[in-house]
Amino acid sequence: MDKSAKIYIAGHKGMVGSAIVRQLQERGYTNLVLKTSTELDLRVQAQVQSFFEAEKPEYVFLAAAKVGGIEANNTYRAEFLYDNLMIQTNVIHQSYIHGVQKLLFLASSCIYPKFAPQPIKETSLLTGTLEETNEPYAIAKIAGVKMCENYNRQYGCNFISVMPTNLYGPNDNYDLESAHVLPALLRKFHEAKLKGDASVGAWGTGEPKREFLHVDDLAKACLHLMNTYEGNVSVNIGTGKDISIKELALLIKEIVGFTGEINWKTAKPDGTPRKLLDVSLIHSLGWEHKIELEEGIRRVYRETFLN
Repeated sequence: MDKSAKIYIAGHKGMVGSAIVRQLQERGYTNLVLKTSTELDLRVQAQVQSFFEAEKPEYVFLAAAKVGGIEANNTYRAEFLYDNLMIQTNVIHQSYIHGVQKLLFLASSCIYPKFAPQPIKETSLLTGTLEETNEPYAIAKIAGVKMCENYNRQYGCNFISVMPTNLYGPNDNYDLESAHVLPALLRKFHEAKLKGDASVGAWGTGEPKREFLHVDDLAKACLHLMNTYEGNVSVNIGTGKDISIKELALLIKEIVGFTGEINWKTAKPDGTPRKLLDVSLIHSLGWEHKIELEEGIRRVYRETFLN
């Protein structure tokens, strides 16, 4: 991408989109197109069509999505399916209609089968049953990956997609009704410490294992792929390392300085037992993560709760 190229970042207010904006600005890209959801509702086809006709972006980062943790995914199943299908369908199709040079679509590692062999290779997509609690979101994201692939095949587009692992970082969601596990635990431990509570509740058994990537590393990976990669394989982006939820909770407890107990609510669902990505492909393409988990959590805690 030329430094003066017109680049649209869909979802620039979210954790991923804002990290991509920061990375672009740090590298000297100056012609960024940014629209809030109140200015442009990506679920509405007519609005997206008018936007592309007026702005004619050359490159698109599609980071806009409705996201949430297990409870939100399981409660608002229809919304997660409809909103994500509409957002990505409108943006991908109008990118084709208006001749966008390249588009990068953010999928998610949760779209892999629940019991995929570990670490999960890109070829595991559509080889087994999905995790039931987030199936609607996963189906929507799979459709986005397949749209990119098949617009490439039929229309000769240059649309790529990526599969990030679990993310954390600046502008994360800390709403306990919809947050993912890492930010939810950060907030719970911090508030419990301030109140002097004796214990903190955590969902499930703590046994499932998860991989976590700082969103600044993800943004760097996305720019690297936008500038170097072409193909129909949706590229895994992660660290290649995982940790149990119980170990994560103990790490966050130590970082925050909470001295009470952890009360595991074992009647709550655990979700997928393990989800570790095989990152050999992106390593072969010249990218590796830089921010290790403890360093990243300490940074996020300091920036979000102590400033």
